[in-house]
Parts: sequence; C-alpha cells; structure tokens
Amino acid sequence: MSSLDAYIKEIEKELSSKRTSSKEEEVGTLLEVRDGVAIAAGLKDAFYGELVTFQNGVNGFIIDLTEDSVGIVVLGDYLSLEAGTFVKATGRVLSVPVADKFLGRVIDPLAYILDDGGKIKADKFYPIEKIAPGVVFRKSVSVPLQTGIKSIDAMIPIGRGQRELIIGDRSTGKTTIGIDTIINQKAEGVICIYCAIGQKNSKVASVIETLKKNNAMDYTIVVSAGASDSVALQYLAPYSATAIAEYFLDKGKDVLIIYDDLSKHAWAYRQISLVLRRPAGREAYPGDIFYLHSRLLERACRIDPKYGGGSITALPIIETLEGDISGYIPTNVISITDGQLFLETELFNSDIRPAINVGTSVSRVGGSAQTKAMKQVSSGLKLDLAQYRALAAFSQFESDLDEETKKSLNRGAKVTQILKQKKHEPYSLGEQVVVLWSATHGYLDKMAIHEVESFESRLRDALRSRKKDLLKKINKQKALESIDEKEIEKLVKSI
Repeated sequence: MSSLDAYIKEIEKELSSKRTSSKEEEVGTLLEVRDGVAIAAGLKDAFYGELVTFQNGVNGFIIDLTEDSVGIVVLGDYLSLEAGTFVKATGRVLSVPVADKFLGRVIDPLAYILDDGGKIKADKFYPIEKIAPGVVFRKSVSVPLQTGIKSIDAMIPIGRGQRELIIGDRSTGKTTIGIDTIINQKAEGVICIYCAIGQKNSKVASVIETLKKNNAMDYTIVVSAGASDSVALQYLAPYSATAIAEYFLDKGKDVLIIYDDLSKHAWAYRQISLVLRRPAGREAYPGDIFYLHSRLLERACRIDPKYGGGSITALPIIETLEGDISGYIPTNVISITDGQLFLETELFNSDIRPAINVGTSVSRVGGSAQTKAMKQVSSGLKLDLAQYRALAAFSQFESDLDEETKKSLNRGAKVTQILKQKKHEPYSLGEQVVVLWSATHGYLDKMAIHEVESFESRLRDALRSRKKDLLKKINKQKALESIDEKEIEKLVKSI
C-alpha cells in the first residue's frame, strides 16, 4: 500500500470517529453607547427582557425594540463597551437567583451579596418580569396584616394581599411606618422584603441597624439599589424584590414588600427612556409610565389555598411635594393601589405621629380583613376623628360653643392623643384593643391632655404584668366577649 493510500485511510478513520455539531447563535453589532444604555443592530429575533452578552463579557437586557435596532440597559461598566463590537443574544429572560438563605441578608437587584456574609447558592432562578396571577387563582383579602400601629389597624386596616400606598412629603415618617410594620411581623409568620430604590447608603444602613436591633432581620431580605448605583439597578430593584417574593409565595407563605420609594423608580425609568429618545409626555415621563407601576403592583395578591395559598402584600411609598397628591406619579399609583395612607407635614410638625390624615387616607379592602375585636372597639372611630378635625377648625372662630360640640371636641382631642405612637414600638392586637376600648368608652374624657400618655403607659405595663392571660386570649381569639370587657373595665378603673 502506498503512503498516499495509507494517508487517505487515516483521514477516513479520523472523520468516521468524530461527530461534528453546529451551534446557532444570534449575534448583533453594537452601534453606540449612551449613559448606561446601548443601541445594537442585527438582533432580529430578540425579545423584550432578553439577556444579552457583549463581547467583553458585560451583560445587559433588552428594554426597547424598534424596527432596525434594540435598546439595551447595561448591567455593568458601560464605559468599557466599544461601538462595532458584537452583542450575543442568550435566548434567556433576565432572572434573579432565589433561595431561603437570602433571609437576613442584604443584596443588590441582581442578588449579589452586599453584606459581610458569605456567598449563597441559588435554589432556583425566577424571572424579574412576570405576568400577575389571574382572577381564577386569587382569593379576596380577608386576613389582616397587623402593622402594630394603632391608628392604621383601627381606622385604615391592611389585609394580606393588599396594595396600600404610603404617601406624603419628605421627612413625614413614611419609611418609619414600613419599618414598624416589618418589626411587628415577628410573631405573625410573614416574610418581609425591604426594597430601597435610590436611597442614600447611610439611610439604608440605618434601616438595617434598626431591623437588627429589633431582631427583625431573621425574616427580612433587604434589596438595595442606592443613589450612587446605576439607573439600571434602580429600575430593576422593585421587580427583583417581587421575583424573590414570588419564590416564597409559591411555597404558600405570606410576604410583605416595602418599596421605598417608587418616585425614584419613576425617575430612573424616565432617565432611561430619555436616553433612548422615546417621546416625552407629561413632566417628561414616557407614555408607558402608568404600565411601569401597574404591572409591578398587580403581582401583589392573595392566592387561593387550592392553588398553594400564600400572599404578597405591597406597601409602596411615594414622595409628594408640598402635600400635592394630584401630581402625575402620585395619582397614577393611587389609581393602581387599594387605598392610601396620607402623611401630612402639618400634623407631623404638631407632634401628632404617625402623622396620618384620616380624612384623605382610605383602605378599600382592609375593612373586610379587620379582626372582630378591632371592629368592636374602633367602629365609628374614623368618622369621629374626621368630625373632630372639622369642628376644631371652626371652633377657633367661635367663642360660644354648645355642650355637645364641647363634648365632641374633648373626646376627639383625647382620641388623637391616644393614637400617637413612638416609632419602632409596635403594639400587639390585645394592647391596641384594650387601649382603644378605654378611649371609646369615655374613660379618658375627664383626664387632662398631658395625663393621657402616662395613663396609656401604665395600662400597657399592667397588661403585660398582671393581665398576660387576657392579652393572650384577645390575640388568639381576635374577639371581645362580655366577660373580657368587664375585666378590661375593672383594669382601667384601677389605674
């Protein structure tokens, strides 16, 4: 056999022993980079939310689709990208790793660890964007979410699966309400997620310290996209937090999310949209700004037990300017949510804290989720307080008041005083019920205003020391019997 024949046989043997395979990839070209947003051409089969990889290894996700190009939000150092390099579509939706071990940790919207703890191995990956569960899978809101704040649980109750907006000017206690609600979930079995969007790192650190001090970090995840982070991370933060919440929801657990705050989220989206040269509408926001928050908040729901149960309760925060709730973003979110807690600067400065304006605050579904015990002591409380505010405004111009008006003013002043609450000191259901019972049954009417606070303090101490069984009974049964009322009356009279 000639050397040529031997060589041909060797080649044939080699070809028959190896299998060749081909892999098809969709690749485009990077056209330009604009302040955290990249424009690429050639990705004809790309879809919204698809994860892409640039030539230098930096990732991004598609947020804008046009006829001949795609807009990509860069998840990394966009300054390292160069026009003319290739962009590869992965065919995967942008997802976030989820795991039970994230509880007690501080992460960024892409689930990178921000605290000093070690790395966490993901159990699963959940898509950041997801269609909300349909009506068939949902159940009406009927289980209360106890905030531990007397004025909210009594007059503007929140149920599990509800979306209740917290709205007000800067420095009126919006975040405090959210943090106090998280602290109060210690014995409620609710997993909490605090999502900081565009906040100062010092504020986020302060929130984490408060949660640790009150032993609330064990059941809480902090998702933070600070003011110094890119607009891409600020935009993704609430969606990532909701994806993590949906992981626990699928396990049949109840979850509470605080979005702090969606005003800054809207600003981040506006910045991305303006860089993409989308047509600007009112206040320079893009036309789909309403859809931005509606598709996020619709994911908060209560699932029917036959489909796994569980709930996601959303407390979004919106910042107003000089109490103007008729602004573009405030009105949008008000129309999406199931009610709002309106915090007023004037009340805050008058030392009425939490500074909730009862007249403009409302809960559209929480009443059906309120416990029987709370209904028994708080029925008519909101109306009485609203009437007091109106009477108080008129009474300063009227010197001669009839007895009935004086009585209403006196009762309203005492109720306003008893509804004040120090921050990070949530009340149990039993404590709230007993304190409000004493107010609505007229036991504060003959007291001076300055005596109310000390009376409340003594009443709580007596409950915790002498009447532990009564507290446990109310907390467990969530209803007041006539024998309980007699016991409360005896206790109140003894103080």
